[in-house]
Amino acid sequence: MQIYQVGGAVRDRLLGREVSDRDWVVVGASAEQLLALGYRQVGADFPVFLHPDSHEEYALARTERKSGHGYKGFITDATPTVTLEEDLARRDFTINAMASGEDGELIDPYGGQRDLAAGVLRHVTAAFVEDPLRVLRGARFAARFGFAIADETQALMRELSEAGELATLAPERVWQELRRALSEAHPEKFIEVLRECGALRALLPEVDALFGVPQPPRHHPEIDTGVHILMVLQQAVRRNADELVRFAVLTHDLGKGTTPAAILPSHHGHEERSAELTEALCARLRVPREHRELAVLVARLHTRVHRAQELKSSTTVRLLAEADALRRPARFEQLLEACVIDATGRLGLEQMPYPQAERLRAALKVVMGVSPQPLLARGLKGPALAAALEQARIAALTDSGI
Repeated sequence: MQIYQVGGAVRDRLLGREVSDRDWVVVGASAEQLLALGYRQVGADFPVFLHPDSHEEYALARTERKSGHGYKGFITDATPTVTLEEDLARRDFTINAMASGEDGELIDPYGGQRDLAAGVLRHVTAAFVEDPLRVLRGARFAARFGFAIADETQALMRELSEAGELATLAPERVWQELRRALSEAHPEKFIEVLRECGALRALLPEVDALFGVPQPPRHHPEIDTGVHILMVLQQAVRRNADELVRFAVLTHDLGKGTTPAAILPSHHGHEERSAELTEALCARLRVPREHRELAVLVARLHTRVHRAQELKSSTTVRLLAEADALRRPARFEQLLEACVIDATGRLGLEQMPYPQAERLRAALKVVMGVSPQPLLARGLKGPALAAALEQARIAALTDSGI
């Protein structure tokens, strides 16, 4: 029996990155042998075991053979005769198909170290096309490392997209890969890679529809709405925006993809269309409620936030109410951050000031300082109380001069 460290831990160590998870492959052993040594089996489909002391995952070396559609249709062979090279051959990319022996020696039968140095994601074997999930993984690794996809691998990813295999992916898995990609250093690469191989149209058609759609004349005419989305994702990384904000800026302009051709390059009314399309996307991918709520809010309100300097006190108070800013000030901050990213995620505007956010923060502070107690003391309640409180807030904001 021989044990090797494999996959991401080997890759990340070569890149000088922190190794968070370590995976191991056991060659020349059976499940019965590992159980006798105190390992605990956890994999129903695959022979995966937890080490009795470290609780790290140890998998028997295995081969896989396609037996159906999708990413679950495989027949597995994990007999003791399976070699390390055969196990590594079933992996997706060469950078993930390396192993390290107990003596620390690198075992790299498919050129993973070479591709790491070149910044290239390359498939290991033609069996790549047997698993459609690898299209998403390739896009996510591009988002993590900023690597390019090898031409021949790009061709296989396109083959999977055109064959309709992506339709077999569970919505939760698509969301999981998107969510992880948004948190990486190059989330725009995830979108670019999927678009280049035709997968964006299958998985995120609302985003794909933005490419080629012109922006309003006040923006750079050569930069279409899809490219703007890539730029706001880059700006979100520069500003270290959280995961929820990154998802919101990805979806904030979806309605521009359905703007009637007759009114282009104007996008009048795109905010409500964006909110509706975001709701539909979130329902399809089963996006968590917290992500959905912020994304819909940003889609619906971002244009009004951009115009905050022009708004009357009454309109400002109503905007704060619609954003539920008084009850959820932390989420309101996320809304403002998404709007800053939208405004500055444009060519040459990355450092542009955004005074709209400061005005709305100041307005919220004034509005929150208006107490309902005097109105309650007058016996007001229900709709009458709500109307009087709104008027009191408007008056306070007007008197503040903000």
